[in-house]
Amino acid sequence: MAQIHRTSQTSEEKYSGEGELIEEAPLPTPLPKIQLAILLFVQMPEQLTASVVYPFVNQLVRSTGITGGDERKTGYYAGLIESLYYAVEAVTILQWGRVSDHIGRKPVILVGLFGVTLSIVSFGFSKELWMIILSRCAQGALNGNIGVVKCNMTEITDASNMARAFAWLPLAWATGYTLGFLIGGVLSDPAAKWPNSVGRYPLFHQYPYFLPCMAAASVSIASWLVALLFLKESTRGAASKKKSVSHSDDTKNSAMQATTIHDKPTDTQVDILPRMLDEAETANPASSSLESSRTDFRSILIPRVIIPVLHYGFLSFIDQCMLVLMPLMYSTSRPLGGLGFSSNTIGLVMSAWSMSNGIIQVYAFPRLLRKFGPKRLYIASFAFFLVTFSTYPLMGYMAKRQMGAGMWLILCTQLAAYIVAYSTYSCIILYVNNGAPSRDLLGATNGLAQTLGSMMRAIGPTVVSSLFALSLEKNLAGGTAVYWIMCMIVILVLIFSTYLPKSLT
Repeated sequence: MAQIHRTSQTSEEKYSGEGELIEEAPLPTPLPKIQLAILLFVQMPEQLTASVVYPFVNQLVRSTGITGGDERKTGYYAGLIESLYYAVEAVTILQWGRVSDHIGRKPVILVGLFGVTLSIVSFGFSKELWMIILSRCAQGALNGNIGVVKCNMTEITDASNMARAFAWLPLAWATGYTLGFLIGGVLSDPAAKWPNSVGRYPLFHQYPYFLPCMAAASVSIASWLVALLFLKESTRGAASKKKSVSHSDDTKNSAMQATTIHDKPTDTQVDILPRMLDEAETANPASSSLESSRTDFRSILIPRVIIPVLHYGFLSFIDQCMLVLMPLMYSTSRPLGGLGFSSNTIGLVMSAWSMSNGIIQVYAFPRLLRKFGPKRLYIASFAFFLVTFSTYPLMGYMAKRQMGAGMWLILCTQLAAYIVAYSTYSCIILYVNNGAPSRDLLGATNGLAQTLGSMMRAIGPTVVSSLFALSLEKNLAGGTAVYWIMCMIVILVLIFSTYLPKSLT
């Protein structure tokens, strides 16, 4: 009698050469493409409006006169501007997530997009340091959609297609960053770049950074309109909703049984993501008791949530430090160890990296996850941050000695390593979402992760830009001490990553 090897409840059957009936991996549920595309579109303005200032923020700081003409002090104030956004966001983002559990994801997303639009326009009209700081703080306080979108994506997918859905998230981020870097670099100070056309209007002489900010705001307005008209509510936690639109009954009836992505893949391993929250609730009725305590914050203070959340915080800190160092080091003059790039060149370089990163992540991440497993992929990708930070001194050395070809080769190597390192985000997001005790606590879980992430992003720019300025002022390690300190931090996080679970269950 033929033996049957069962891997799940929904699969295709084939006979092996020995006459055994073997069930193949489950057929993945089709992605809800329209709703997923809308969510990706409404996520994009957060990265766009945050990154549009990077190509010109150092020039903006110097134009205020706050540095007193000392270029080495730019890092202190640029880091403060970049940090305040995330500091204020850290105070408010958890509450936005918890509110979305009650009133729904869509209202919070709409408020976030509207707030981002107003604040970035205000930033474009800012000429004094206090105005810049106030606008940046408003942007952080009113932006409530970054964690909520991830909750919404989890609710419209299931175990068989979640990896493919979240693989598109870096593309949305990359598109936002690409447009932000490109717009900020190309459209900053347009009166000086195009004196015979844009230069005819006094507005652009008086406010040289208004045009890139207004262009970013227009994308945010378009996203707001799309969300208002076409985004469907999906949350189960909304008190005013009678039922969710996240999954159909057919999806629930085909829940997979105890499937796992292991850190060490084998030939017989099923090529799907772990059993996620809706299947777990169907298979285990006891988990439904969590619905009565969905607003209890203590329910998410468990190891399977805390460890991934801590890693999300560490990753946010290191990634933000890298993102701040890029325009800061690129814009610093060559005698001080920088590359001496203009805001236009910085914008083009960073946008090229961002778009390449997004495209590669979409196609490479699901395959890498299946091949290596979440833990091995996370650790291996995170190690590439060592390459990104250690290449800064070498680039500065080559630029100072007019070795242009070598400098650009090392720069391309750095950007390629940064792309590999970025895979860590998709890994850790899966860990965070999978650790939530129930779908009703997804908002709180992502809110906690985003709160810590925002706190670390708030600390990162101030710390790394101050270290950058201090390294130059005191000539610590030849002005390169900041890069070696960051390498040591990366090594410490790699050691801590051994505590991550080997599999997603």
